[in-house]
Amino acid sequence: MKKQQLSVISQDSKGDTREELEEGTEGSSSMENEPENLGGTMFSEKGSAEEKNKAFHGLLSKLNLQEYQSTKLGLRDVLEIGSESKENWTPQMLEDLPWHFLRKLMTLNGTARNTSLVQRACDDEGGSEEAQIAGGDVFSFSDTDIRESLHPLDLLCAVLLCSDSFLQQEILSKMSMCQFSLPLLLPCINTPKCTLMLWAMRDIVSKWRPHSVAESRGFREESLVLTAMPTISFVRLGSCSFSKSKLLNEVLSPSEQHHNFFIHHDMESGHVPREIADGLVEISWYFPCGRENSDLFPEPVAVTNLRGDIESHWLQFSFITVVSSAVFIVTESISERQYAWLSSLQGSATKYYFILNCKNGNPKETLGFLNKLVPVLNLSKSQLLKKDSTTNNAGFVQKLKSAIKNITSSPSKRMNLEVMAVTARELGIQVDEDRKECQSASERAREITVEIKDVAKYKTEMLRLQGDLWEKLAKVEKELCRMRKQGETATEDYKCQLREKRLELRRQQDQCGLTDGLIKFVNGIEQLPSVEKHYFLKWMKFSLDHTARDNLFKLRDQYKGKSKMAGDDPQALAMLDKLISTTSLGVEHFMRELGQFYEAECSMVKEGDKAKCQRQFTHLPGIAADLMLEGFPMELLDGNSSNIPLQWVTDVLTQLHAKLGGRSRMVVLTVLGVQSTGKSTLLNTMFGLQFAVSSGRCTRGAFMTLIKVAENFQQELGCDFILVIDTEGLKAQELARLEDSYQHDNELATLVIGLSDITIVNMAMENATEMKDVLQIVVHAFLRMEEIGQKPNCQFVHQNVSDVSAHDQNMRDRNHLLEQLNEMTIAAARMENQCKKVNFSSIMDYDAEKHNWYIPGLWHGVPPMAPVNMGYSESVCELKKYLFDLIKQRSHNRTPKDIPQFVKWVESLWNAVKHENFIFSFRNSLVAEAYNQLSMKYSDWDWHFRKEIHLWVSEKETVIQNQTLEKLQAGALSMLKNEAQEKLQHEKQKVLDNLQDYFESGVSNLHLIEKYREDFIRSANCLKNELESYSENKCEEAIRIRKGQVKTENIQTSYMQIIEGKVDRVLDECRNKKHKLEHEELKLEFENMWRETLSELEFSSLQKREIYREMESQLRKDLANRGSAVRQKLQESGSLLFHGIDNFRMKKEYLDSAWIKTMKKLLLIGECETAVHTEELAKSLIDEGKRYTEEKVNSKVDYDEIYCTELLNIINKRLQQEDVKKLGTTACFEVELKIHILGKAAWSFQKMHDHFIKQNDPQCRLEKLKPQYFSTFTDLYLEKDENQTRARDFCDQCLKPALVDYINKRLGTEIVDDILNKAEFIEYGSRTFFQFAVQKKLLEEMNFDNYVKYITNYKEFVKTWIQRHIMDHYRETKHLGELEKKILSTIVKKVREVLESSKNEKNTTALAFLNNFCEALQQDLVISKNNLVGIQFKNTAKTGQFCANIQTFLLDLEQEILSQFGGLDIHTKLSNLSLKPQDVIFKRVFGCGKQCPFCKVPCEAGGSDHKEHFASVHRPQGLCSYRCLDTQKLVYDICSSEVVSENTFRNLDTKGKHHPYKDYRVYYPDWRIQADPSIEASDYWKFVFQKFNHQLAKSYNAKPADLPRDWGKITETRALEGLKEAFNMK
Repeated sequence: MKKQQLSVISQDSKGDTREELEEGTEGSSSMENEPENLGGTMFSEKGSAEEKNKAFHGLLSKLNLQEYQSTKLGLRDVLEIGSESKENWTPQMLEDLPWHFLRKLMTLNGTARNTSLVQRACDDEGGSEEAQIAGGDVFSFSDTDIRESLHPLDLLCAVLLCSDSFLQQEILSKMSMCQFSLPLLLPCINTPKCTLMLWAMRDIVSKWRPHSVAESRGFREESLVLTAMPTISFVRLGSCSFSKSKLLNEVLSPSEQHHNFFIHHDMESGHVPREIADGLVEISWYFPCGRENSDLFPEPVAVTNLRGDIESHWLQFSFITVVSSAVFIVTESISERQYAWLSSLQGSATKYYFILNCKNGNPKETLGFLNKLVPVLNLSKSQLLKKDSTTNNAGFVQKLKSAIKNITSSPSKRMNLEVMAVTARELGIQVDEDRKECQSASERAREITVEIKDVAKYKTEMLRLQGDLWEKLAKVEKELCRMRKQGETATEDYKCQLREKRLELRRQQDQCGLTDGLIKFVNGIEQLPSVEKHYFLKWMKFSLDHTARDNLFKLRDQYKGKSKMAGDDPQALAMLDKLISTTSLGVEHFMRELGQFYEAECSMVKEGDKAKCQRQFTHLPGIAADLMLEGFPMELLDGNSSNIPLQWVTDVLTQLHAKLGGRSRMVVLTVLGVQSTGKSTLLNTMFGLQFAVSSGRCTRGAFMTLIKVAENFQQELGCDFILVIDTEGLKAQELARLEDSYQHDNELATLVIGLSDITIVNMAMENATEMKDVLQIVVHAFLRMEEIGQKPNCQFVHQNVSDVSAHDQNMRDRNHLLEQLNEMTIAAARMENQCKKVNFSSIMDYDAEKHNWYIPGLWHGVPPMAPVNMGYSESVCELKKYLFDLIKQRSHNRTPKDIPQFVKWVESLWNAVKHENFIFSFRNSLVAEAYNQLSMKYSDWDWHFRKEIHLWVSEKETVIQNQTLEKLQAGALSMLKNEAQEKLQHEKQKVLDNLQDYFESGVSNLHLIEKYREDFIRSANCLKNELESYSENKCEEAIRIRKGQVKTENIQTSYMQIIEGKVDRVLDECRNKKHKLEHEELKLEFENMWRETLSELEFSSLQKREIYREMESQLRKDLANRGSAVRQKLQESGSLLFHGIDNFRMKKEYLDSAWIKTMKKLLLIGECETAVHTEELAKSLIDEGKRYTEEKVNSKVDYDEIYCTELLNIINKRLQQEDVKKLGTTACFEVELKIHILGKAAWSFQKMHDHFIKQNDPQCRLEKLKPQYFSTFTDLYLEKDENQTRARDFCDQCLKPALVDYINKRLGTEIVDDILNKAEFIEYGSRTFFQFAVQKKLLEEMNFDNYVKYITNYKEFVKTWIQRHIMDHYRETKHLGELEKKILSTIVKKVREVLESSKNEKNTTALAFLNNFCEALQQDLVISKNNLVGIQFKNTAKTGQFCANIQTFLLDLEQEILSQFGGLDIHTKLSNLSLKPQDVIFKRVFGCGKQCPFCKVPCEAGGSDHKEHFASVHRPQGLCSYRCLDTQKLVYDICSSEVVSENTFRNLDTKGKHHPYKDYRVYYPDWRIQADPSIEASDYWKFVFQKFNHQLAKSYNAKPADLPRDWGKITETRALEGLKEAFNMK
């Protein structure tokens, strides 16, 4: 295509020719190394430097980068996540350009170099309209576009000059991936000399296939700065009308795919004049892919390009001439001056080629000068390439390629960048690597790496702790959990052996000293300032990578040879695989070694082998934390041993949390996928990270990197950091032959999915088969996470799908994938022993439409010359944007983990992963903590519900006590039941609302316990049913009692009416006597009247019953269907009155001998053991019967036959339970136990009845009223004002008993509230807290008898413990008196209010007042009707005065009542309460009462109706009297260990057959026995067992256990630590 001829423009003028605009020529400037006697310079050296400096500062000002001139931009500044990360951000002002460039570059976006600003279309249109209105021209030439933009190279130079060395390195690495040309020499802008960017290119690694190894399909991989190759340079002499850079792009681009390596005039903003980039030397490379047909050159070639005229940049040109194999000089003409200048190059070893563009100037003169230069520069005809208007561009490019090919194929100068740096220094050019810190760090690193020749040998000899020792340790730790090789050894003995083995391996590690290399490494990372340390680690990385690549290259050659020779010998290949996998060597291996030193030292200190003061590695976690803060990846899982150094990781992260000042909320993002599907590249592109992607690295495992969220974005995103976890590829080819590779993949997937909030599953379309295997692994992991409450979001990334319609086209594929995932989920659920219906979406946050991403292939073309695909970068950015929106959205629903929580997750997940049966081995302190918090909340709601119903029942009982018989007839109970239902429903709904609110409250980790929500809902329903039964029974009982009372009251009232009539008559008689009677005479008259009246009355007393006979009758009915033997036994037993006096003793006939023989045969369980359990059963039932009887006796009402019925129900219910049936008790046992319990109760009930009869005998009750009647009689006769007396009597006889009763009704609830609100009673907060507190107290006391009671009779122990605790507390404090005073004050206040309101009522009698008073307080006080009759008799007092008198006595009455309560002991007070606080608290902490089927440890699950029972820590079974029948020695197996062993158990449930402990849930599906979270968790009970071994044996009539050796080493301190760990109380 012909180009338009341009007019000739003089060389020194500022023109707008294409090349001058491209190069930004400002004329030539005199340089230090310029040949002498050459004129034509425009500026002096000083003037030029000043101009450039001024231009540079002006540019920085425009870009708003002034602050970074001294304080350089760092990589962390660029990677920090800000609000712009979730927006499609476009630059609108010049100051936006640097950030736009950096962000685009970090995401490998090919448009990163575009510097155009976004123009508002409306502004342009508006401008046109304004021009028209003004009458001006609409169309005109303008340089607005140029002024408002910037040349990309100016931007690049400015950014590089404002960046620190490490950001420069990252910029050039990313530019290299995008196939952008790189700055080789930065012009001297703010420095005296230009700078060679050697350090900035250190990190670039290239991979290519030279034609020499194409046949064997080998390849080369090397650091770019170390790769020697010919360099071809292109420079310009004078002005030129075609673009040199564009020509280079055409030369380097394959014919089928053009790429702009170099910026040129026709690119976006390429036409903008350069301000500071003149003198920049760029470099690009060509690397062959091994295909002769398509490769431009057979070997690598470097191409440099000098921006600007060589006359103005003599120093750069001098450098180029030395380092290049050939220099192509592009020119349009050569003047005499330029000829002289070129002649000065005589003697140079470099070949010079001239590209002559024959358009301007004098061609003949130019050719003349060129001919003169032939002998001077040793030119040949081929070294001149002419280009004019007739030249075919494609042909010219091909000609140029041929010339370059000839140069590279002939023996020519080959030089790498390190050698170029030597030349640069000789020429006075600065080298970026020559900084003092860089060189010092390089020297330090070299001292370490110089010794490394053979990587495998170095690791074996110098990194000793992470080799065999660490791998053996990993196997021992997993075996401790999996118990695969246990054989016949007892579980605890085998664990003891493994622990000793582990300790021995740690000792061996600890005995290894730090090698010289490690000492130098530690000094490097500890002592160096931050920048120098960063250099040091980079140098270590470069050097180690280089050595590893060399080693790997040799090994791969051996592998090829040996694999052919070995044929199908898998062992030989496996050895080679292992050798290759150990060849990797990086900084992480040194850090891993330090981690092992730290772990070994911690183990020694823990075991007491080393004092804390002897520790020398305590500072290491802090150093590692600093590295993480600086952006270095931290190894989480060591893939070589497939193990986590837990102590090391924990302490490093803890230090990191401390260094962050506790602000460490983070979202965890993980990527998983098949090996070599671009997982690391995806993360690096998304976040600008530096995860290793080189094939020279065979590192296994998982690495984590911390990315800071900008301060102004933290609140919006809901976190402070993003923690990115990169994992090794699953199904890795080089690891496939290793025996544990599948297991390793499973562990890795489970771990990282469990840790992550968002999991990206990376799928490459070409790896479909491997991907299916990976999906199976992933589905298992997700299923396990769902079961433990962790439900991460899942994003599927389908790579190498480039079609724009991919999303729609692949709808069927997505549906097919979902079907596959659902099938896998169902299969995985079966394998995980889960019976519930599941699908993939139910176990994780997955939406087939939203969570599938189709991303084009990474490379646009064929590597190694392919740039990054624009579609890849943009798709990854879209994914990133979506992820940030997702994080923001999820932060509203759940609080992100902070580092301490993350650490707990790592610990618990890894512990569970080490157990193969993951779900039942998982135990997490965060889950436990969240569950405990919910349990505590629920306990509070439970108590509030109970309290409300108790107060309601108490109020209704009071109302019933105040009702007449008419109101208690049919319908009263029904109304109360309806009211109770409403109240119960209301209170239940409050509990459910509280539960709902709690789960929506945003409390941390609630999502982990979501699955328990149903348990608590069921518990609320269960509680409602329990309280419904309680309230109905209480109302029924109150009505029944009241009806009985009304009968006695009616009888009493009729007698009192007669007495009152007689008193009235005697009073009249006395008044009519002529003389006034003295007191004694009055008394005599009254006594005569009283005696006569009583003799006249026919008292109908309450019928006295023989309670024991009634109970005997009920017992006979209960046992009526049990056969003749039972009836005979009953007859022989005689009266109940003769039973229950002596203690109940076991008899041989209580146990079925045939059953015992069967038990002995099947289970080796002897009669003695069964007898012990039967006796315990009898004792517990007798105690329960005693408690029930005492409760009824204390109610001070008459005996009711329902009491006997309930007692028999209690016994029958217990005897019907499965565990009792297994004891094989006889009918004789049942009969005699019932006779004993009922006999004991009959005595008490008979006394209770007799007392009631006595208290309610009409004559006795009248006698009690006699003094009151006499007092009234004398007062009336003497015409005294009996107002005060009546008021005092009302207070003493009516008000006082009612107030005392009120206090006893309310005090129980107040005590419970008081206890639950006190910090010192925290143990009653939840069952777990209670268990911890009790066991801790037992450890402090170390009383054997208490331990035995706790283990063998837990229920009784708990009741006694609580009662003693409450009594001790209130005995030591005065607080109970305060509660009594508070309750009394409340009711007295009500009484005063009623009195005040009655004072003002005129013309009302005392009788009316008393009726109104009782009615006003009928819901609070029960005022005795009989006592009121005496007060009402002949009471003519005025209401106002009567009320005033009562008020006067109230104060004294209060004091009297409080004094009365103060005189009672605590036990009496508690026994008088209607609600027993100890019973309420017992229900709260005792729970369901279920015990572990193996070790009898109590269940700690919250609520009353949970699906599964669990306990924090299980105990050796010998503590519960289990023994080996052969030896009679107590056994010491711990079920939490047994359930992960290969051992079996047998019992009645298995019908005597052996059953694997691992499958215990077949028989006990409602129990979840989790493996101990650590070895130390069961130390508590081990300590107790070894302490009381002999005493336990004696108590259980057995022989002491032969306990494992290491149990004896457990101290009380360690036992307490184990207890704290087990109950998560650290």
